Amino acid sequence: MIAHRVLLAAGILVGVMLGSLPAIAADWKPFTQADFSAAQKDGKSILVDIFATWCPTCRAQKPILEELTAEPEFKDLVVLVVDFDQQADDVRALKAQQQSTLIVYKGADEIARTVGDTNPGNIEALLKSAL
Repeated sequence: MIAHRVLLAAGILVGVMLGSLPAIAADWKPFTQADFSAAQKDGKSILVDIFATWCPTCRAQKPILEELTAEPEFKDLVVLVVDFDQQADDVRALKAQQQSTLIVYKGADEIARTVGDTNPGNIEALLKSAL
């Protein structure tokens, strides 16, 4: 019984300690113009992912993006996901023609964009270009 309590206490302590560590992965959130503008104003590195749930290319990009943005190198990257079907005005404002579009910015400057790319090396290079 004592061993169980010690393990429980150790688990709680680890959870508390990990919760207090600095972020080691990119921050993902739904696209809003306010968040986008604030990140641009702050000069942050930004990835805009124009995604559609029905899109097989988008579904292929997602695990690649999740794996890459979990790396400490991309911890300061702001990832904003635009729903292609529900946010048509934002898609137009970003001058995107279709889903599976990835756009990177450094502050207010668009650095690069790609459409339909599922090559992990190409996507990694795209993300690095915004750092």
